[in-house]
Amino acid sequence: MKHLKAAMILALASLVATGVIAVATAQQSQSSETVAKPKKKDAPPDTDLPKIPSEYKKTDVPVNLPTFHSDVNAVQLEVAVLDNKGHFIPGIPKGNFRILEDNVPQQITNFSANADAPMTIALVIEFNARLQSYWGEGWYETLTATYGFVETLKKDDYVAIVAFDMRPEILSDFTTDRMKTQEAMQRLRIPGFSESNMYDALVDTAQRMSNIEGRKAILYIGTGLDTFSKLTFDKARKGIQEAAVPIYAISILQAARIVADSYMGASQRMDFLQADNQLNTFSRETGGQAFFPRFIAEYPGIFQAVSAALRNQYSIAYSPSNQARDGKYRKIKVELINPANGEQLKITANNKPIKYSIIAKPGYTAPREVE
Repeated sequence: MKHLKAAMILALASLVATGVIAVATAQQSQSSETVAKPKKKDAPPDTDLPKIPSEYKKTDVPVNLPTFHSDVNAVQLEVAVLDNKGHFIPGIPKGNFRILEDNVPQQITNFSANADAPMTIALVIEFNARLQSYWGEGWYETLTATYGFVETLKKDDYVAIVAFDMRPEILSDFTTDRMKTQEAMQRLRIPGFSESNMYDALVDTAQRMSNIEGRKAILYIGTGLDTFSKLTFDKARKGIQEAAVPIYAISILQAARIVADSYMGASQRMDFLQADNQLNTFSRETGGQAFFPRFIAEYPGIFQAVSAALRNQYSIAYSPSNQARDGKYRKIKVELINPANGEQLKITANNKPIKYSIIAKPGYTAPREVE
């Protein structure tokens, strides 16, 4: 119990200091080391850096993944149906799904519900010197979530490890070799920069994954705070929507925030509320989910929920009736209907009707003619 209190005090001190993002912090980061590799003494400042090189190109699709081969303008959806207890409802036939684009019904061209298909997951991990200091509460929660989720993956699942502070670093590319994954996670020990540039990291990862087919997702582990990204929230939101990769988010330090609440000012509370809203927005608009655990004991249930969400998805593709390449945002609505009368489908369990919800991305941006 004493150790827990000490860890909470350390986390509390970090959280109270979070509201102040001073110029001195940015100056300090110029000479710090990142989680991926030491910074050379004669290296240029960390401005206008090129993208992190990756051996895993967008066009390199892992073998044996379900793919859709349709028109260039085809839209792919990963859809999950949950009951009122958060359990996924399997076995729903293709004929019960109706897709609306801007309120216009669409013709489904491909439908799959293979729960055993491999997944392609990128773990995007916040790892900075401010909230993941060595042996701090944030450090412990981050490693618990990272190692815990990797343990739930199947042998054919592809996983990549991306850590970010001031910039994203690919610690390991997509692989089924768990030794490479473990070696990458071993580098999550001493954080370097104090910044947490979440927008840049999420958009960069989502864009890299945009042309990968099959079951794919980003699992974000962090506070949801962004301190110094080149992208604004609106630009990050647009970039994530265009990439159309589902984002599942696990927010850390929720319990420490409750303890520190009375010590924080109004602006600091607002920062954390905004962080939660950002994670909810990114997750909801990509067809994923956000989790805000207060206790470590909640993590196994979250891992199971994320795994179930990905493995119980219905993969649906359709060719839009509106083929205009105008670059406009188009709204998508997924419904379950009774094909006999077009009314909302009623699902029962033990002869009792149950409420259900449908998780899917709410829209996409159409390509432009120049693309």
